[in-house]
Amino acid sequence: MNKITLACVQATPIIMDKDKTLEKVLAWMEMASDKGVDLILFPESFIPAYPAGMDFGTVVGSRTAEGRRQFQQYWENSVEVPGKETALLAETANKYGMFLAIGVTERDLITKTLYCTLLYFSPEGKLLGKHRKLKPTAAERIIWGEGDGSTLVSFDTEFGRVGGLICWENYMPLARMAMYGQGVEIYLAPTADSRDTWQASMVHIALEGRCFVIACNQYFTKSDYPEDLRDKLAKDRPEILSQGGSVIVSPLGKILAGPLFDEEGLLVAEVDLGDLIQARMDFDPAGHYNRPDVFNFKVNKGADDQ
Repeated sequence: MNKITLACVQATPIIMDKDKTLEKVLAWMEMASDKGVDLILFPESFIPAYPAGMDFGTVVGSRTAEGRRQFQQYWENSVEVPGKETALLAETANKYGMFLAIGVTERDLITKTLYCTLLYFSPEGKLLGKHRKLKPTAAERIIWGEGDGSTLVSFDTEFGRVGGLICWENYMPLARMAMYGQGVEIYLAPTADSRDTWQASMVHIALEGRCFVIACNQYFTKSDYPEDLRDKLAKDRPEILSQGGSVIVSPLGKILAGPLFDEEGLLVAEVDLGDLIQARMDFDPAGHYNRPDVFNFKVNKGADDQ
């Protein structure tokens, strides 16, 4: 395959309702299939939504009973891996012959811990694996546990090696190097960051990794929250909680689609895989431009907690 079609979905989840959000995922996949998409990415924690503006009743040194109930609601609408939701996603990936990657909040039935997780599904309808976010950022640590090195994964596909990192993990130089060292050619970056500075980082990663980069974000407002949660959101947050900013970038840093702001949408880009070879003629971070005689790098592939 010399040319393939990449896509990402910038959409609004049905917040705190995993079943309806899952229905929306399937509808977007059908739309992408009509455009001949080979690989599709959904945003960080798209099911059941990135909980922007929520504090779950916490301040330093104190929690509220209401906040604990909100956490339970979020937990109940999160995804078991594997489970019925992943089975349906795998079935749909197979139906459309599409490689699917989607951000979810994953619930661990043994520990009851939640994780910010990126799931990978093959066009043959198989759940290939998952990546758990290594370091939740700031107040995210209230709701999500930390992943470990065992889920720093990538996958060989008929159109190259696919892998990625979630949101601000992409600011971790050694996490990026772990991806480059695996030879990732299609680099996925689901996020909740909609600032202009994010675009610069995605262009940098494309140039640094000499890979195609797909950065995918949600678009949603305070009004998209269920009515019973709307008045619990932080008062200083704007009405638009996430503007989006999804983008697809070439291995030489050219923006191929997007950035898309202030609306839902499907970004699509047909790409030539030969660009990966051309881009690595003069730079390859894990190959001829690497200096293992000077720098020592090792990933601790610690055992998963499951």
